[in-house]
Amino acid sequence: MKAGILIPVLTSKDAVGADALAMVAILENLGIETRVFCLSASGVAHRTFPADQLPGFAGGPGDLVIYHFSTGWPDAIGLLRRCRGYRVVKYHNITPPGFFREYSDDYRMACEKGRGELVTVAKLGCELYLGDSGYNLDELVDAGASRQGGGVLAPFHRVGEIVEAEADVALIDTLTDGAKNFLMVGRVAPNKGHLALVDAFDAYVQGWSGAARLVIVGKIDPRLQRYTDAITGRIEAYGLGDRVMWINAASEAQLKAAYLCSHVFMLMSRHEGFCVPLIESMAIGTPVVAHASSAVPLTLGDAGLLWEEDDPWLYAASAARLFADDELRADLLARARRRYREEFSVDVLTRRFTDYLEPVL
Repeated sequence: MKAGILIPVLTSKDAVGADALAMVAILENLGIETRVFCLSASGVAHRTFPADQLPGFAGGPGDLVIYHFSTGWPDAIGLLRRCRGYRVVKYHNITPPGFFREYSDDYRMACEKGRGELVTVAKLGCELYLGDSGYNLDELVDAGASRQGGGVLAPFHRVGEIVEAEADVALIDTLTDGAKNFLMVGRVAPNKGHLALVDAFDAYVQGWSGAARLVIVGKIDPRLQRYTDAITGRIEAYGLGDRVMWINAASEAQLKAAYLCSHVFMLMSRHEGFCVPLIESMAIGTPVVAHASSAVPLTLGDAGLLWEEDDPWLYAASAARLFADDELRADLLARARRRYREEFSVDVLTRRFTDYLEPVL
């Protein structure tokens, strides 16, 4: 048996790429010759191969193919149809295009294209459909996939590398000046709710005395400049410029320092297929306050304060409660550590992954 991993673009620090590379390592440790087939790769040492070579390598009846579905890619559908073995679709979700309508026609059209392929992929009759979350699996089933032939497997991640990294000392010095640090980690994109985050932070500044800082960790995308401008415009309108720190393309050392020194991880995202930063917060020990959208409740569980409402004052008050209530904070952190250990540790995910592949292994 041979195994092929099919992914449009492979990058090591991207959540989808990290998931794919972890699967490669597991399959290779099982003694299975495994190759990655993609259109392009960057920042990875692992050798990759042109996507159109997949059927010739792992297209036989005894082979395994895993397609990481996170964007539109018509060629992948054709390649899956040509393969005759055990075909797995790992669905990482595609953002609904409406989030980009005000900010980027290119992103809007790309998301429309990707979501337009959801039904086609779901009806290919692949042997296994996996979602990063139950939310993702429900989308596959609604599109026509069989729930009996599906399952949930959280993405493999790089949390261990962050935990083991040396934290950035200079950033620690900056963030331990007595201010309460609000942290947001994630792609700077309209579905992530940065505008609502700024609203909640401003409510805290208005309602509670004392120094506070908003730390935004996320890579700025030039193609979404209008969205970035909207965030900075709202920060300026509230007069919060001197209270906001933006870390663009953070290193692992900076990311660890930000988690360690933050008093709350506040997630106001409107759409998530899983949200890896939530489990980073669980593992490192940053208490979470979050908006209960999409897959967020399924990932967070009982390990944070979760609200369906949009009121910024509710989130500000939740943060203030965390800062003042040591018992609540300790309880949430204990729940978070337990949830990470029982649901999202690499050992747990590896066991689930191999269990799903039992029919072909």
